Amino acid sequence: MRSWISILFALLTLMLVHGCKKDVVPDIPIEVYDPTPYILESPNGFPDLIIPEDNPMTVEGIELGRRLFYDPILSADNTQSCGSCHNPAFSFTDNGKRFSEGIDKIKGNRNSMPVMNIGWMTSLFWDGRSPNMEDQALQPVINPIEMHQSWPEAAKKLNEHPSYPDMFFNAFGVRQIDSSLVAKAIAQFERTLISSNSKWDRYLRGETPLTQSESRGFEIFFTEKGDCFHCHSTILYTDNLFHNNGLDSTYTDIGHADFTKNPLDVGKFKTPSLRNITLTGPYMHDGRFNTLEEVIEFYSHNLVWSPTIDPLMKKVSQGGVNLTEQEKMNLLAFIKTLTDTTFTNNPDYSDPFNNESF
Repeated sequence: MRSWISILFALLTLMLVHGCKKDVVPDIPIEVYDPTPYILESPNGFPDLIIPEDNPMTVEGIELGRRLFYDPILSADNTQSCGSCHNPAFSFTDNGKRFSEGIDKIKGNRNSMPVMNIGWMTSLFWDGRSPNMEDQALQPVINPIEMHQSWPEAAKKLNEHPSYPDMFFNAFGVRQIDSSLVAKAIAQFERTLISSNSKWDRYLRGETPLTQSESRGFEIFFTEKGDCFHCHSTILYTDNLFHNNGLDSTYTDIGHADFTKNPLDVGKFKTPSLRNITLTGPYMHDGRFNTLEEVIEFYSHNLVWSPTIDPLMKKVSQGGVNLTEQEKMNLLAFIKTLTDTTFTNNPDYSDPFNNESF
């Protein structure tokens, strides 16, 4: 009898002791979304850069965008990235190719545009169909000629990736990845792709003189003699507008009209920046000219009239501005001063997968 009483007493004691103890909760680390703000300053002489309120720049967002820009995971067969057609060595164009080739070995019908200083662009693509960089970043993935992948499938691959959900949390505070966040990250990286250290920029800062030929080329460029400045104006060397510059009498690729549906826009294409133009050939929307010499010859002697030709092509009846051979050489010398090799060699813009596993 005593033994049973002892056992019962012991059990009651244990129950009381256990009941008095507080539940022990294991320590669970609390993740904090605390991105590092990135202040993107406009270079001297450049307009203020407008950053969208719903996509502020952060160190984490830029690094994520850089990886996504170069990661072929966004293509259907994991072979092609944004960087496949936008190589930094060529001012983010396609290695001198007239037309880029997609994952199904199909070529497009327009020349790859440079991804440079596009934070100041008011519209994107040769026809201007994208109003901003976030919208532009969405389109190549689903384009059947380019990366040929649905966004749901691309998002699925990213969500299942061992590293991307954490990177998206660090950049945006969420782990569930969708197309909007991908586009925002890529746009953040692309806004950092600023070219502002050409010989011309250094000349404007008083750091280097121009040669006699470059100075004469400058005069041709910025006067009616060459008449280049109307379209390739401002520090960006583009007016951000659309022009029919006299390439053809009729157009199969109708350009800006393909977006606006306005017949008055037939044959109009976005003015490309002339910054780093020495690296971005071939030239025009369809890459028809292999060299800048050919481009200058076209504007000098080979303009063609069509119903929507831009009024700025004032000398179309004469074939062009009719430069002499020496004037052509001087103009080319000035245009070459717009080349910025510090931009093309900037390690912050390079492919991060070349030096590490991911």
